[in-house]
Amino acid sequence: MKSRKRLLLLTSLCILAPVCAGIALWGRLPDHVPTHFNFSGEADGWSGKPFAVFGLPLFLLTVHLVCAFAVFHDPKERNLNRKLVSLTLWICPAVSLFVAAVTYPNALGYAMDVTFCASLLTGALFIAVGNYLPKCRQNYTVGIKLPWTLADEDNWNRTHRLAGPLWIAGGFLMIVSAFARFAPMWTFTGALLLAGIVPVIYSAALYVRKRKAA
Repeated sequence: MKSRKRLLLLTSLCILAPVCAGIALWGRLPDHVPTHFNFSGEADGWSGKPFAVFGLPLFLLTVHLVCAFAVFHDPKERNLNRKLVSLTLWICPAVSLFVAAVTYPNALGYAMDVTFCASLLTGALFIAVGNYLPKCRQNYTVGIKLPWTLADEDNWNRTHRLAGPLWIAGGFLMIVSAFARFAPMWTFTGALLLAGIVPVIYSAALYVRKRKAA
């Protein structure tokens, strides 16, 4: 319990760290800060300075606390891999720090290759998740949670053993495309389909085959 509280506190503070940076830069930031970028890395959406400095971190903190509550109150909590839980709780802090790292410099006139940075971060996240998915035991919070994976432990295990390498492959695909400057939108879509859709189809096929056999 103490380690959980320390982890929750540390990750929450990291999410709110950009607020301190925003306050320090308040006088230099424009009234409207770029908070959305297209796949070419160009700003195509702006928000008011208060929302950019306070609203985004507070929104991410809310999402983070909801995720933490779900993880810590999972009925099959004993099945949760500790490292995977820690990885899950570090996602929102990483996103919060990344958002600040690209929005503040762009608002101040410094050129940032948002697409390159986003591809690297997303690719690294895919690889990290894929590394732990095969070790993920049946639970209601983390993993590929489908009616048939939750109802059949064998289906769950086989689906996650397949999903792990696919997530890692998708992550490497995004990282390579970041350095190759190759079609980020299509690369992201391809990685998402590879990591998200293929395991679901495979899992459904296992379910149908088992029903026919029965």
